[in-house]
Amino acid sequence: LDSSNYHSWSRSMVTALSTKNKVEFINGNAPEPLRTDRTYNAWSRCNNMVVSWIVHSVSVAIRQSILWMNRAEEIWNDLKSRYAQGDLLRISDLQQEASSMKQGTLSVTEYFTKLRIIWDEIENFRPDPTCSCTIKCSCSVLTIIAQRKLEDRAMQFLRGLNEQYNNVRSHVLLMEPMPTIPKTFSCVAQQERQLSIPFQ
Repeated sequence: LDSSNYHSWSRSMVTALSTKNKVEFINGNAPEPLRTDRTYNAWSRCNNMVVSWIVHSVSVAIRQSILWMNRAEEIWNDLKSRYAQGDLLRISDLQQEASSMKQGTLSVTEYFTKLRIIWDEIENFRPDPTCSCTIKCSCSVLTIIAQRKLEDRAMQFLRGLNEQYNNVRSHVLLMEPMPTIPKTFSCVAQQERQLSIPFQ
């Protein structure tokens, strides 16, 4: 963690802690027991382990500010309060970054991966809505919304490609229905391979 990557860092940490069944030590679901409680020693060992993981996953400058905190949950909340931007502000920044991204000197795979990382982070902040009606909706509007979002992302990917991909871009945009994002990527990657083959 540094001062600019809180959201990706926190997601990586939650994923890592989940694999060790230790997320409860940062989300408040494993409160500190009384020192006289027979479970205290086990809790303390697990807490100290999580504290160590967090401390060693942050920059040296940040590490100095949390070194004397004893509880993993306390450290987690402190870092969140200091480095987590407001969700809407972060979403706005990510959307702007994605819409302005161009392939440039990147390979198709590198360009797509950079876009995919941004899309995934936006998804983390703003996942697709789900129907909470007692009687399940039958109009499929949520499915349509999700499909249009994927189409928008595919078009975003195509718009940022270099000019040498104009033909495949036009071809994909004229397809009905529009192919999925993986299929769109596959079409462009195939064109990249063909362009890299020298003429005999």
